[in-house]
Amino acid sequence: MREEIKKKAEKYVKSLIEKGENQQLDFKFEISDARKIAKTFSAFANTDGGKLLIGVKDNGKISGVRSEEEAYMAESAAQIYCKPEVEFNLKRWEVDGKSILEVDIPKGKSKPHYAKDEKGDWIAYVRVGDQNIKANRILVDVWKREQNRNGVWLNYGREEKTLMDYLSQNEKITLSGFVRVARTNRMRAERILVKMVLMKVIKLEVTDKSVYFHLNPLNT
Repeated sequence: MREEIKKKAEKYVKSLIEKGENQQLDFKFEISDARKIAKTFSAFANTDGGKLLIGVKDNGKISGVRSEEEAYMAESAAQIYCKPEVEFNLKRWEVDGKSILEVDIPKGKSKPHYAKDEKGDWIAYVRVGDQNIKANRILVDVWKREQNRNGVWLNYGREEKTLMDYLSQNEKITLSGFVRVARTNRMRAERILVKMVLMKVIKLEVTDKSVYFHLNPLNT
């Protein structure tokens, strides 16, 4: 019975590794700095949640956990270097005679979750593919406003009409593009985009290159 459980555990972990690093899976050879791992905690919590396998190299090779302290460092990353604290579940697996830690991070309920960097600054991250990317101000503002659950008031004026006209003819636009076509300032453009995302008139797409805004299909 014990051998059967062990085989199931090994099969489970190896099936995860075979998927490779992706939107909801990250590998770490070791945790040597709780602050660095906090970025991954923040990104997973702010996006779709995910799993972190500690003791696995980037190429998927199982190296095993090098120190018992790594479990405590994962806890420090979530509780000390993330604000608000990121929830997680920790499991230990034995695979090919080596110990692996699985950190399961659910999608956060109190976004944005910030991670403290080396300079002491609190920065929110988002997961894009297998990368942790700094969330821009518009995305952070959308998260904050969603938590407040207050109504959104939008004055449909020249800039808003220009944006809708542009997106009816083009697939997407960036913040800089909106500033340019609407001939408005960046701060006002940000406020308009935040409100229109919250109202689900447009939708926001984060890529590894930029943040794009699309016309929401529900409004076409």
